[in-house]
Amino acid sequence: MATTLRNFQNEIDEIQTREVQKQRAAGREKPASSSNTAQDSAESMTANTEHTLVLSGSVQNRDRARDLLSELITQHSGEYILRVGQQPPKEDLFRGDLNDATQGWTGIARTAEEIKTIQKEVTGLVDDIGGKTCTLLEGDTGHPRATFLLRLPPPSVSLTPEVRCAVVGNVDSGKSTTLGVLTRGVLDDGRGRSRVGLFRHKHEIETGRTSSVGNEILGFAPDGAPILPKSSGSVDPDVIKREKLGWDEISLQAAKIVSFADLAGHERYLKTTLYGLTSGAPSCVILTVGANAGLIGMSKEHLAIALALNVPVVVCVTKIDMTPRNVLNETVSQLVKILKSPGCRKTPVFVKSAETAIELSGVFARDRLCPVFLLSNVTGEGLDFLRTFLNLLPSSEADSEKFAVDQPLEFSITDVWSVPYVGTVVNGIIHSGSVKTGDTCMFGPDANGNWQTTVVKSMQRKRADVTTGDAGQCVSLALKRVKRTAIRKGMVLVHKTETPPKPIRRFQGQVLILYHNTTLQKNYQAMLHCGAIRQTVRIVEMDHPQGVLRTGDRATVTFEFISRPEYIKEGMKLLFREGKTKGLGVVTKVI
Repeated sequence: MATTLRNFQNEIDEIQTREVQKQRAAGREKPASSSNTAQDSAESMTANTEHTLVLSGSVQNRDRARDLLSELITQHSGEYILRVGQQPPKEDLFRGDLNDATQGWTGIARTAEEIKTIQKEVTGLVDDIGGKTCTLLEGDTGHPRATFLLRLPPPSVSLTPEVRCAVVGNVDSGKSTTLGVLTRGVLDDGRGRSRVGLFRHKHEIETGRTSSVGNEILGFAPDGAPILPKSSGSVDPDVIKREKLGWDEISLQAAKIVSFADLAGHERYLKTTLYGLTSGAPSCVILTVGANAGLIGMSKEHLAIALALNVPVVVCVTKIDMTPRNVLNETVSQLVKILKSPGCRKTPVFVKSAETAIELSGVFARDRLCPVFLLSNVTGEGLDFLRTFLNLLPSSEADSEKFAVDQPLEFSITDVWSVPYVGTVVNGIIHSGSVKTGDTCMFGPDANGNWQTTVVKSMQRKRADVTTGDAGQCVSLALKRVKRTAIRKGMVLVHKTETPPKPIRRFQGQVLILYHNTTLQKNYQAMLHCGAIRQTVRIVEMDHPQGVLRTGDRATVTFEFISRPEYIKEGMKLLFREGKTKGLGVVTKVI
């Protein structure tokens, strides 16, 4: 079954890539993408040249070094990790076997004095171009080395890089508490004090269980420091609540924002969790595991969904302060076994140093690595490594394969509100194109397959006013003359054209049945999740020779929406479930 799933996922990715390329402008030449190894090698040569120019001391070389630094930072969307000195072999670093006698160190050896000179000069050069330098790592013994984060503050909130993370895990694993500690800067009291500010409903506070998709953000300043409330040293709950920073305040100060979607862990709210994973387009999934309980219940379900959607996974093992050593060892052994299993094919890397966190942040998704953080929200152990890791994650909108700016607007609606004195407000992700205030747009399809015209009155990003939004960004739009009842989750906003997009009632998909206790037949109904779409579908026909589908079977299936037509395209991934039945697939044809 694991091999079948792996092969099917590869085919899904191929179909998705092919369909996306078809949909993008015909005849547009795509620049030849160089291999990651060649790109890393070229950057390393540029950085070494820059080190040499800085150490030379001449004014001419200093100017050239400043131009090189400016070019490197601009090429990397406003931030660049500069490594000085010999660098350790990544395999040994990730295994935890690194020492001064380890073979395979690369790069130019530098003395501690040279590193200090380079640090001083680079800080001055980055200041000259309006940026900030943060020292991530300094090592004076053995192989002297240092790592610096060079970052330019964004010109406006609309251009601030954002990383979207979905936080999942079993009930009582510590998801909300971990987020509360990360974003408030106050350690927990062991009774869940830090999570109260994240809850949205009264019954969540009373039970301590999240039942909705909670959202929280963590901002990082240009110098790399997390933006936390002034009360981060206080233990008084009233002070903590009063001194809380607003999202707009964080956005104005931040050079990078990490957005967390705090999803529900209880089995009763799995539908909500699935919607958060499929509609939020997360860059990574943070799976929290209680050290005292291990990977149980819904944790396995959430891990399976993340793997099915091909989203990189980061594991946080919480409550290590209260867990006996033998139980913690059992949990770690179980975790390693599951991650290495044929179904996951992930290599677990335990993050026990800042250097490991720095080096993992850029390569873990590409190399099928799974960072594992051992955390305590009461003592604060491991939290600094996690913050460093989050600070260096590549931004979500930088993924040009997933989000294309030069395509027509496609804004997927994931939330709808009616705001007093403003009107109807929709929140969602711009999958392609760009939008600005004053644009005339259409939204739909409604129950009859029609599209309605509206105008974008105003726009916010992380509750701060902006005037433009680009592909890959999550923004909120206030729409002119639209009733709250006329719009719903799953609709799409596009620019006004003479021929609106075709509403789809039926479509074909390649599917793999992950689990079903009996057989799937014609007219079988299940809940479909496809992006922000969540609706019941019916199987109209299938190409399987026996006319029935069992666990592990693959087929081309024709689906029909039960309630209303939707806007879907070829290449979109889909998940469907009903009870314990689960299926994975990709849209291959719209009818």
